[in-house]
Amino acid sequence: MKVVILAGGLGTRISEESHLRPKPMIEIGEQPILWHIMKYYSAYGFDEFIICAGYKQYVIKEYFADFFLHNSDVTFDLSNNSMEVLSNNSEKWKVTIVDTGLHTMTGGRIKRIEKYVGNETFMLTYGDGLCTVDLGKLLEFHRSHGRLATVTAVNIAQLKGVMEVEADGRISAFREKNDRDAAIINGGFMVFEPGVFRYLEDDDTVLEKEPFSRLCEDGQMMSYYHDGFWQCMDTQREKRKLEELWASGKAPWKIW
Repeated sequence: MKVVILAGGLGTRISEESHLRPKPMIEIGEQPILWHIMKYYSAYGFDEFIICAGYKQYVIKEYFADFFLHNSDVTFDLSNNSMEVLSNNSEKWKVTIVDTGLHTMTGGRIKRIEKYVGNETFMLTYGDGLCTVDLGKLLEFHRSHGRLATVTAVNIAQLKGVMEVEADGRISAFREKNDRDAAIINGGFMVFEPGVFRYLEDDDTVLEKEPFSRLCEDGQMMSYYHDGFWQCMDTQREKRKLEELWASGKAPWKIW
């Protein structure tokens, strides 16, 4: 089964890093977050990837073009311009990188790779999030309900103090956050049937807007609730959190 990864956005919310490279290529522990995501899928046996590239897409292509070299011990004999590979720590992945345009929206990017997916069920995620979702159970759940789309739902806790405001504007309470203040959001890590492509029109299609709304109206979207680790990387603070987890040797997503 193919895994589609959205990796073409400008990454403006973490522009300190993304002005040099695509957001999915920002490193966590000396490897791009994209590598971490792919390693996680690979641990569940998903080894065929389609990467929807766009902004600085050549950086992603060059990374995989040199992947074998960067992950192996080699001897260079400059006298005869030869290279001997001493050990190979490469992956068994098949990676298709598609330039889906600089300003294409998420739904448009997916529409552009339809011919590479074919008439098959496929997985989809964003190139900036890590988790401990059981991908085997996610797929099993998707197959059990027969709809076109399954989206992983996660809880995001409220980060600030909470005001309880009455209809007349009066603040009736001001308190610290608690678990009840969490919001359920789309955590990525989705499974789609090829019928989803019918809901996508052109480069301006934002997957999370009209297509998702229409899928809901048609009763074709289901949620798979995940209450374990999940973390996106939108800010430097979130990047540092992921780096600290990796450096500790206890990164929850490291299951390989």
